[in-house]
Amino acid sequence: MQKSIKDLKGYAIGATDGDIGKLDDFYFDDEAWTIRYLVADTGNWLLGRKVLISPIALGKADLSGERLTVTLTKKQVEESPSIDTDKPVSRQHEAHYHDYYGYPYYWSGPYLWGPVYFPQLPDADQKIVEERRAEREEAGDLHLRSATEVTGYHIEATDDGIGHVEDFIIDDETWEIRYMVVDTRNWLPGKKVLVAPRWIDRVSWDGSKVYVNLSREAIKNAPEYHPDALNREYEGKLYDHYDRPKYWDL
Repeated sequence: MQKSIKDLKGYAIGATDGDIGKLDDFYFDDEAWTIRYLVADTGNWLLGRKVLISPIALGKADLSGERLTVTLTKKQVEESPSIDTDKPVSRQHEAHYHDYYGYPYYWSGPYLWGPVYFPQLPDADQKIVEERRAEREEAGDLHLRSATEVTGYHIEATDDGIGHVEDFIIDDETWEIRYMVVDTRNWLPGKKVLVAPRWIDRVSWDGSKVYVNLSREAIKNAPEYHPDALNREYEGKLYDHYDRPKYWDL
């Protein structure tokens, strides 16, 4: 199932023994374009401290009640490593976070989530996790980006601008970002289109611009995005229009 990040923001997050706070932001990995952490604003409980929640900890989502549950206690969250979400999160801080919860490193392994493809603990378990601990790198390039900060980035086609990032669509099983929702209001009033990360040529993080290897004409004639009509049939038409391989066939 695919979900809009904008729709999920503000959802209550509940631990096994009470509420943690509200969903405030998402951090995604700009190499794999996958959500690695949910950012929870703890409000009055921890005096406004923001904490990271890995998708590994997520339980069932109550969409009608706008609520997410996690398989953690409030004490676990309270004693989790403090991470300044206003600054880039270093790989070292991520490693401490994963060590605290006993999670495998998503950056160490052949699959999207390290030793597994989905955000879950591997069956091979502690032996693999401990082996990866021994291999930990204390430093590394920073690849985490705030979805809130990237919202508003300008989108550049091969021959000019087309609009700006309004939202992200994610796969709620793998937590991959499937699409960026592009608002073209200054060019095609009222039309919104989807752009997949696979179609991105490069990103200027300093310049707040995303460059896609699609022409304005191709984007202009692309199937229009409507939130209530996002299904496999629509996706098929979208990929066929751009003559790109479908992700579900790869």
